[in-house]
Amino acid sequence: MERVLVVDDEEGIRTFIGEALTSQHLVVTLAQDGSSGADQLAKRSFHLMITDLKMPGIDGMELLRLAKIEQPEMEVIVLTAHATVDSAIEAMKLGAFDYLKKPLSGPDELRLVVERALERRRLRDDRQRQSGLGREHIKLVARDPSMLTVVEQIGKVAPTNATVLLTGESGTGKEVVARRIHLESQRAEDPFVAVNCAALAEQLLESEMFGHEKGAFTGATARKRGRFELADSGTLFLDEVAELKPELQSKLLRVLEERSFERVGGTRTIEVNIRLIAATNRDLRAQMETGAFREDLYHRLAVFPIHLPALRDRPKDILPLAEHLLNGIGHQLGRSGLSLDAEAQAALRAHSWSGNVRELHNVLERAAILADGTVLKSVHLGLGVAGPREYRRLEGSLKDIEKQAIREALDSVEGHRKKAAARLGIGLRTLYDKIKEYDL
Repeated sequence: MERVLVVDDEEGIRTFIGEALTSQHLVVTLAQDGSSGADQLAKRSFHLMITDLKMPGIDGMELLRLAKIEQPEMEVIVLTAHATVDSAIEAMKLGAFDYLKKPLSGPDELRLVVERALERRRLRDDRQRQSGLGREHIKLVARDPSMLTVVEQIGKVAPTNATVLLTGESGTGKEVVARRIHLESQRAEDPFVAVNCAALAEQLLESEMFGHEKGAFTGATARKRGRFELADSGTLFLDEVAELKPELQSKLLRVLEERSFERVGGTRTIEVNIRLIAATNRDLRAQMETGAFREDLYHRLAVFPIHLPALRDRPKDILPLAEHLLNGIGHQLGRSGLSLDAEAQAALRAHSWSGNVRELHNVLERAAILADGTVLKSVHLGLGVAGPREYRRLEGSLKDIEKQAIREALDSVEGHRKKAAARLGIGLRTLYDKIKEYDL
């Protein structure tokens, strides 16, 4: 989740920006003036700040100076109804990413500039990660056989230039896998550029992907390089590729076939050398049958398909993954040593996780905020009383059902037989006999 701080003394502007930017991947915090904005900067880190220039007390320029001292990696966009050349130059010299005059023409203009600013932040973070923290930074927790298979597939495809199609439910970690493939490839020192095809308006997506020439459309005041150009020699990750409209599907197919394209409004052919990774949480084969997705494009993308299992289908990973996520959350909150008590661990194992890893992260982050100490308890998780993972239809003989129940109970407690017996409501001796009978 990327965090955006909006500082403006006009309530209408704050509300407009908040509503325009709030989404699944952006968390927006609103501050009513410069002093409140400074307080927010002292409390937590942000990826981007949008600030008005003229405000009582601490104005936008002073807040910009403060932001570059407190959080130098954060991008800043300045808004003002009093645009002058001098103030624009001063803001840029202080490190502002862009300078927009109020009133904005609409939410799309704002979203476009915000996405560009965040993309620059991501590219810089990627370069720092690749040069300093290395491959271990993008960690894949894999204890369950289903996830170990994914890790094996990554190891085989990463050194090649093959196009990869990642499938799986929302929140299963497709972008993490894409970044891992990039870091294990020969392109690791080159850019990794991500595009969320569902996050941008249809009329802006083509420009974002292929760039545009000056004057190509209203608001195109300068030439802009698209994501394909930015990813040249590196990896381009197209998330939610099923959201592409037919016209863009055709253009994407051509780029994959010819490795070239033209910017919007341009005539010069631009050649690129990229490795493409696409991802979707939809059934592309079903969409092909209805005509919503091109069959030829599907076969171009699915050179090497990798399916990411849902978190509920990899029970052995739940607690190790929670521990890994808590390390990151603790670092973010400045609270090291976060852990889960036994009841909280049981609640995590019992939950169905319809939102997968993303839901697990959000639950743990909320729990860490609520907990007074470093030990997170079941009540902090907000998952309710631990119970069956989810209702499912039982098939097979009574022995088959019993065998499966015992296997799942053992998996859920990582093989601890006493805990498994307690979960099943049987005696330890009975469990031993059943393990022997079913050769578990």
